[in-house]
Amino acid sequence: MRNLMLVLGAAVFTAGSAAAVDVSSIDWSSIAAKDVTLFYPGQSSYQWLRSAEHKRADRKVKEGDSCVSCHEGEEQVLGEALVVENRLEPHPVDGKQPTVSLAVQAAYDDTNLYLRFQWETLNPYPGTAHPHWTFKDGAWEVVGAPRLDEEVWGEGLPAIYEDRLSIMLDDGSVPMFAEQGCWVSCHNGSRDMPDRAGKDAVNANPLLGGNLGRSDVRKYLPATRSDDLATWDQTLSVEEIAGIKADGGFLDLMQFRAHRSLPVGMADDGYVLEYRLTDAGTNIFGTNWDKEAKQPKYMFDAAVVGFRSRTLDQIRDLSQPSSLVVGVNTVPFDPNAGWQEGEMIPEYFVNRENASGSAADNTDVSGTWEDGKWTVVWTRALDTGNPADDKIMTAGGVYSVGFAVHDDNITTRGHHVSFPLTIGIGAEADIMAVAQ
Repeated sequence: MRNLMLVLGAAVFTAGSAAAVDVSSIDWSSIAAKDVTLFYPGQSSYQWLRSAEHKRADRKVKEGDSCVSCHEGEEQVLGEALVVENRLEPHPVDGKQPTVSLAVQAAYDDTNLYLRFQWETLNPYPGTAHPHWTFKDGAWEVVGAPRLDEEVWGEGLPAIYEDRLSIMLDDGSVPMFAEQGCWVSCHNGSRDMPDRAGKDAVNANPLLGGNLGRSDVRKYLPATRSDDLATWDQTLSVEEIAGIKADGGFLDLMQFRAHRSLPVGMADDGYVLEYRLTDAGTNIFGTNWDKEAKQPKYMFDAAVVGFRSRTLDQIRDLSQPSSLVVGVNTVPFDPNAGWQEGEMIPEYFVNRENASGSAADNTDVSGTWEDGKWTVVWTRALDTGNPADDKIMTAGGVYSVGFAVHDDNITTRGHHVSFPLTIGIGAEADIMAVAQ
């Protein structure tokens, strides 16, 4: 039996939750699980769904019909059709499964919503590793990338990326999310999508490059673009987008990350509006790179974990920590330590103590991987106190949700996604949270 606990070979973290009940006391065996089939979507974007290629359904989609009005119960069929080479998948990933079965359970009390997720991984190990810095030819460079990157399938770079579980949540404020789910946020021009926007074009965009300082296109909502097809570069002004956000017209996006959040018992907290953005405050992870010195900021503390770095054949060793946790298993990087060819240090670090503000709302998220299956238990405050960034929930309310799982060293569109669902806080819905 191979078992990966929250500690990841580092140290136990007390979650600091404001839970009204002890989440470990919830009897999950008494709560019915909703089996949600997630499927591989390929390059089926917002624009494609509204194009003539989406035969006989493009008109319905434009009119706001739901995806399941045509495709209810067809997740397996769609996944099998899209996971191989076809008009929506120009570069299939060898061995990619068409669907992932996600079991979802929910409970609540006066303070919190409690969620429990289970799914099986394709690989006989969890994706707790992430790209690293490696010492090569006297300098540090990145090694590892997601499977969809050409550096992996075209140039032979090793496929290294973390497993991830994402939750999109809305209270009815985002047009079409309840009917069309995450497809309202997935667009041509984005990474690994058709007509991917070039760095120079994004940098030249007044909003994306000028205001946000971005060099690529990620998730965004149609309401933030000025044309009917929500083209990536047809952005509204900063003032117009601020007005949409003030009216709650954003999607709450929370992500469990096996490398960049699990080691400190948290999940990151963000939202989707004009871009996929982190909530106000300080996130739980950062880039482990000193731009001026051109070297990592931290390395493992050998006095704590027994090593200062890893090698490519060691990063899947579940008995050892795979993440740099600041203040727990790290020391400042020593450039004079006599580094050898092939030594590797994680590209990111995790820091629970430094996380702050709305970005640090998800303080109690645990995960275990055992016998090929993840079990994630998630505590989320019904009212985070941050309505500018989060969807505030109440008992008796029903909310729209979408789930995604990133498995097998993948990111961007290589994930598996659900059609939109509803979750009821003590109310009738697809997923019904049970009072505690």
